[in-house]
Amino acid sequence: MIYFDQAASSFPKPPSVAEAMIHAVNFVGANPGRGGHALARQASDIINNTREKTAEIFGCSDPNKVLFYQNATIGLNQAIKGLTWKDGDHVITTAYEHNSIRRPLEYIKEQLGVSVTYIDTPEEAGSDLFIDAVQNAIEPNTRLIAMTHASNVTGRIFPINEVTKVAQKNDILTLIDASQTAGHIPIDMKKQRIDMLVFPGHKGILGPQGIGALLVEGNVNLLPIHHGGTGTFSNSPKQPEKWPEYLESGTLNTPGIAGLHAALVEYEKRKKEIVPRETILSNALFKGLSAIEGVTCYGTSSVTYRIPIVAFNIENINSQEVSMILDSHYNIAVRAGVHCSPLTHEALKTTDQGMVRASLGIYNTEDEVNEFISAIQEIAESYKEI
Repeated sequence: MIYFDQAASSFPKPPSVAEAMIHAVNFVGANPGRGGHALARQASDIINNTREKTAEIFGCSDPNKVLFYQNATIGLNQAIKGLTWKDGDHVITTAYEHNSIRRPLEYIKEQLGVSVTYIDTPEEAGSDLFIDAVQNAIEPNTRLIAMTHASNVTGRIFPINEVTKVAQKNDILTLIDASQTAGHIPIDMKKQRIDMLVFPGHKGILGPQGIGALLVEGNVNLLPIHHGGTGTFSNSPKQPEKWPEYLESGTLNTPGIAGLHAALVEYEKRKKEIVPRETILSNALFKGLSAIEGVTCYGTSSVTYRIPIVAFNIENINSQEVSMILDSHYNIAVRAGVHCSPLTHEALKTTDQGMVRASLGIYNTEDEVNEFISAIQEIAESYKEI
């Protein structure tokens, strides 16, 4: 199979990821932080070592403020709902958000009286217009800018460095969803002035599913959205105030965290590449698809402003139909539909048709790109004959 659905979940993984997870299951297996015996200490070491590695790679000052959750969605919910909101507070976000940001924002809007501004600027307009829109959206009661680093639909990269500068000048917190960029674009929270960063393990990092992280830089006051056992201060009816236990309740996913650690080690080996190979391949794919009559590619053609995602449609054919044809006739996996990002499709007027999204990773090849282009050429030509 040609797997061009890397933006949903990366596949395959480095062999060391599965090896680390198997070791954790077969030779550790104990509950981290829930006992003083040797295996419990080994499990805790896996967790703590991964906190330290994560903090090191992403420029987070305090490893204890690397918080592990089931996925990025829970991390984003903790970051958004964990802030102390009051009626009339204001949040700035974009029209390119995944529902993992949009829905928590809509929740606090409905339940707590928080207002939300969705910024929408054309992709071809560049970063200056976007930053102008951010500055114009700021109100005296703006408390948070919560936004994606890159669109999971079109691959559009947003100028977060400029956004965080504006936020810092106006004493506004920033929350960056790095679901599509972690593992592809280097991120340093301290240098880039990011207050909160969230990423999943299973996408560009090439780690396992079932593990994600929220990283907090500096003094951000969050309230836990989950309460329960932490393995410490067990006699108290209240959640312990010490991080990370304060914001982590229940048994952590030790095998998943072990796999994440292995994936982060692998990422360190490749992160110094000037231009990742998947970027070069996606650029070739964008050019090849754009040259096919009847195919419309969305987003900018510049690899400087796009991660390795190519979103497109063929004439007026439903995107789900194209996806099914690719799967059943060509053994090619892509994602079609609205990609949990309905505002993006509203902005691009593709809500009814959706889009076909081809997303590439480090294990994809030039031959696969050429085969994919040929398949789309055949599908486009076949519909013209109907």
